[in-house]
Amino acid sequence: MIDALEQAEAAVAACSDAATWAASEHDLVAALDAAHRLEQRVAAVKLALVREVDGRGTARRQGASCTPVWLRERLRLTIPAARRLVELAATLDNGPAEIRQALADGAISVEQARVIGDTVATVHAAADTSAADKAVDVLLGWAGQFEATLLRRMGARILDHVAPEVADAAAEAAVRAQEARAARDRQVTVSEQSDGRLRLSGILDAEAAAVLRAAIDPLTAPAGPDDTRTPGQRRHDALAEVCRLALRTGELPDNGGDPAQIVVTTSYDGLTRQLGVGALDTGLHLTPDTVRRLACDAAVLPAILDGTGQPLDLGRQRRLITGPLRRALILRDRGCAFPGCDRPPRWCDAHHIHHWADGGHTTLTNAVLLCGHHHRHLHHTDWNVRLTADGHPEFIPPTWLDPTQIPRRNHYHRRT
Repeated sequence: MIDALEQAEAAVAACSDAATWAASEHDLVAALDAAHRLEQRVAAVKLALVREVDGRGTARRQGASCTPVWLRERLRLTIPAARRLVELAATLDNGPAEIRQALADGAISVEQARVIGDTVATVHAAADTSAADKAVDVLLGWAGQFEATLLRRMGARILDHVAPEVADAAAEAAVRAQEARAARDRQVTVSEQSDGRLRLSGILDAEAAAVLRAAIDPLTAPAGPDDTRTPGQRRHDALAEVCRLALRTGELPDNGGDPAQIVVTTSYDGLTRQLGVGALDTGLHLTPDTVRRLACDAAVLPAILDGTGQPLDLGRQRRLITGPLRRALILRDRGCAFPGCDRPPRWCDAHHIHHWADGGHTTLTNAVLLCGHHHRHLHHTDWNVRLTADGHPEFIPPTWLDPTQIPRRNHYHRRT
């Protein structure tokens, strides 16, 4: 086997250097089909090898706790990917030979094989061997027309075709099995990058997915004609806004005896002169602009430190725009005041028009509601905001956007 695989590897390596630009459209498509078939054939071989390695206990003999952990180290896979590989190898080994053969022939994809194997196992448990054999034939026929997602959806009612007398009971069992798989596979991985960013990845079960979508979907629409964020960036900002809202409620469990909160430390001179960076309690740093934006709607606790950085005196915490003042601000602005934005008050920060660190007062006449996106936008661009004679905010665009700098208002939240 190893000789044949080495020959196949050499042949594939030779193909990787081929000049695809010189191929005709017919040959290009034919080559793509052939490469896809080859990929599935190789996957069938790989799954058979994984199954044998798992069955022999090779992983434990070589010092790993289980086969997925061994695969992670050997093939540099993630644990979820390695676990799915081991599970699929077992499903195909224990299932009908027709599924393994279809994959080995390149007639179905790995994901289709996974769907067919899961579905046939469900049919076998709900009906009998005869019904399971019929299901294999039906599903392999459908696999020639439908990709894995549609195939799974159609397979949910496969018993209507092969064993209608038990279809309803089996459908309920299938839903329960699907929920069990989702509960087993649910996970979120948070990986900290060297520059302080986090990489999120994971799989949500159906309920958590619905909750997440309900929470972030209203915030993922463009916030106005000036919003140039990509869909991925809007989803990122929506998730951050949901977390900020959760922090504002004050209902999260304490963390180490303190309320859940973000703690930023900076010097007074750095805050007022817009020069100093801020330090998070995680040890990471924020730019001066970010520190000032966060200070717009935060609790500020002045502290006096000695030469070694030890606290000598802690001043009284001053909440900024909260309580009755924030309620008055909401009554006035009714949501994000930036022109064209429809974000409601609960998604908004209170922004000091004349920054508190620069001597600005915490009053209704020095505040404006801004959503997270437009709060950042105002701090990092040349837009300006002011209150007019009628007490409502208006925004002056930068000259590059409007050379005449005609003031703009948000007419979304009220009739004019």
